[in-house]
Amino acid sequence: MKVSIIGSGYVGTVSAACFAELGHDVICIDIDEEKVKQINAGIPPIYEEGLEELMQKHAEHHLIATSDYDYAVSNSDVSFICVGTPSGNDGSIDLSIVRAASASLGRAIAKKGGYHIVVVKSTVVPGTTEEVVLPTIEDHSGKCAGKDFGIAMNPEFLREGKAIYDFMHPDKIVVGAIDERTGAIVSELYQSLDCEVTHTDTKTAEMIKYVNNSFLATKISFSNEIGNICKKLDINTYEVMQAVGTDFRISPSFLNSGAGFGGSCFPKDVKALIGKAKDIGYDPLLLRSVIEVNEQQPHRMVELLKNKFDDGNIKGKRIAVLGLAFKNDTDDIRESRSIPVIAELLCLEAEVIAYDPMASDEMKKVFSNITYHMSAAGALKDADACLIMTEWDEFRKLDSEFGFMKNRIVIDGRHMIVPQDLEQDIDYVGLCW
Repeated sequence: MKVSIIGSGYVGTVSAACFAELGHDVICIDIDEEKVKQINAGIPPIYEEGLEELMQKHAEHHLIATSDYDYAVSNSDVSFICVGTPSGNDGSIDLSIVRAASASLGRAIAKKGGYHIVVVKSTVVPGTTEEVVLPTIEDHSGKCAGKDFGIAMNPEFLREGKAIYDFMHPDKIVVGAIDERTGAIVSELYQSLDCEVTHTDTKTAEMIKYVNNSFLATKISFSNEIGNICKKLDINTYEVMQAVGTDFRISPSFLNSGAGFGGSCFPKDVKALIGKAKDIGYDPLLLRSVIEVNEQQPHRMVELLKNKFDDGNIKGKRIAVLGLAFKNDTDDIRESRSIPVIAELLCLEAEVIAYDPMASDEMKKVFSNITYHMSAAGALKDADACLIMTEWDEFRKLDSEFGFMKNRIVIDGRHMIVPQDLEQDIDYVGLCW
């Protein structure tokens, strides 16, 4: 099939490359001419494991880019909206980019003969596809949904760092459509994948995405709450959760206590669902507590650090922060738990030395007044303490590097270090045990 994709960010670029790999002809639409040039040259505008290889393979063959909506729509059967939906200060999502993309699609569809399908892949609150996207396209196209064009919602369930794998080996594919014809055509795009398609209406598909992410975020905050209690009782929370996770009703995933969740999805999506619930007159107590627990976790790390010094004062202390990305295998720092930790350390007048294999350049845009090193060993040299913030595999292998520290105090926010396996003698403080 012929597909056009609006937006060349994380979801759009990954979806474009994977649809091309599935044998579809893909046209990316982006108003940024530099991104258009990059994609046509096979250069991904974002980092994602395996993405560059796919783009190099399909660029100028099954995958091209343009800024011309008319060209893209006239040469495709299905258009995916994959633009950003940033959060406002109150947690509600900003739909301005979705509205703009819908209007542009509507104007292009007005000039096209034949049936065209518009699929929302951006994460939007329930009701958005039918109450915002559909009427916007109708207004700008002069055509009727269900008759002249189709509308569907097809949420993504991609993990950053593993997005290519997740797209090609999905746990679930959800297609919410306004009619059977549209749902069948969108489903056909995925027919070569070994996964059953869940068919539903657009509002339910939108809700599935939010509930999926909110439940995972809830597991994390629940685990952190239990971890905080375990620490006060001098109980190893990881031992507790390992046993709890053997229950098939619970599973071991997302039960690892630590510094909390970040990224572009979990915080934003939980807050958006909270905002939507309040809009309809419901106070989501549990979801609010998920966010509250998560926001406290980084501060607990700093409290643990302060307690390791006799007077609780870390002014002038050299603190190494290992890990800046919100998770491993990405350079994404959005809602990274390192950000509030570094901010608090600076407020307490500590000297911050940071290292991350990929995300240092991004973090420099947030904190230009800290020192960045090219290795963990460099960051640890003469440090008074170390905080581990991201699950990079290389941090699991650290040992002799701790010998470079002035004081071997390690606050592990990601359960990376096993003290008994180290040759170095360190004063180890697991975040929650």
